[in-house]
Amino acid sequence: MDFFRRFLSAMVSAFEFHLARFSRVWIATLVALGVVLGGGYVFTAPPSGFSPQDVVIARGASVSAVAQELADAHIVAYPMALRIVLRIGGDENKIQAGTYRFSAAENLFTVIGRLLTGAYGIPPVRITFFEGTTVREMATRVAAAFPGISAADFSAAGHPYEGYLFPDTYLFSPSADAASIVAAMRANFNAKIQPLSADIQASGHSLSDIVIMASLVEKEARSKDAKRMVAGILWNRLRRGMPLQVDSVFGYIYGRSTYAPSLADLRVNSPYNTYLHKGLPPGPIDNPGLNSLKAAANPAKTNYLYYLTGTDGRMHYAMTYAEHQANRRKYLP
Repeated sequence: MDFFRRFLSAMVSAFEFHLARFSRVWIATLVALGVVLGGGYVFTAPPSGFSPQDVVIARGASVSAVAQELADAHIVAYPMALRIVLRIGGDENKIQAGTYRFSAAENLFTVIGRLLTGAYGIPPVRITFFEGTTVREMATRVAAAFPGISAADFSAAGHPYEGYLFPDTYLFSPSADAASIVAAMRANFNAKIQPLSADIQASGHSLSDIVIMASLVEKEARSKDAKRMVAGILWNRLRRGMPLQVDSVFGYIYGRSTYAPSLADLRVNSPYNTYLHKGLPPGPIDNPGLNSLKAAANPAKTNYLYYLTGTDGRMHYAMTYAEHQANRRKYLP
C-alpha cells in the first residue's frame, strides 16, 4: 500500500510540475485550436441571407464558376472555401451537373457532398410523350420540364431520329441533357420494335419504310382496326403506283398541329407532299406508337384504295374513286 501511495503522489507532483512549467504552451495551443475551429465554422457555415431556391450547375462549368454561382445564390458564404476544399480533396472535376434544390440552409461540407454525388434534392422528372408527337413538339415539352435544356438543343439532338423516339412516359434525372433523353427514347424504341422483327421481315419492307408508314397511319387513324385498314390501303396505293395523298403530311411540312390542306398547300414544293410525289415521304412525320408500328408491319388485307373520316367520327372506305366521291358527299360537309 505504501508503494502505491508513494507512486500516486509522485505522479500528481509530476503533473503539477509539468502544468506549471508548460501552462503557457497549453493555453496557447487551446487558444489556437479554438481559433481554427471557430474560423472553420465561420467559413463553412451557411450564409445568413439564405432563401430556398433551385440552382442550375452547367455541364463542364469550372469550380470557380460553380463556387461563385453558389455564393451569388447565398448557398455558400465563401466561394474560396469551397474551391480550397475541392482542390485539397482532388475533386475539382467531379462536380455533377444538373439542377439542385436547396430547401434549407446547409454547411459547406454538405453542399460539397451533394455536388459530388449528384444529390439534387429533386424527384425524377416525369414526362409523357403521346403517340404521334413530333420532335418539334417534344422539344417544347422538354424545354418546359428541364430549365437547362432549350427547345433548340433538343431539336438538334432529336431531329435525326424523328420516328425512332418511342412515345411513352419517362422518368429522367434532373441532370439529364438532350443527348441522354434522346438516347433513352431510342433505346426504348429498339426494345419495343424487337418483338416485331419477324413481322417486319415477313412484310418485305425495310424497317425505315415501316416506321415512315406507321407515322402516317398514326395521324390518319385512331383505333387498332382502323390503323390496320389504313395501312393496308396505303400499301395498296403504293403497289399500284398511286400517290398516297395523305393530308397529315402538311402538318409536318408547316410545323403545325392542324393539317387540313388548302388548294395552295396541295401544290407546295416539298418532298413530303404526297400529292405531288409518289411513294413514301423521305422520312417519318412523327413518332408513332406501338399499334401503328404493328399495323404498318401487319396491315389488313383489303381491296380498298380510298378512305376518309366522316363527320360522324367513323372511317369510310371505297374501292373506286367514284365510290370515294360518293362517301365525301355523304359523310363530309
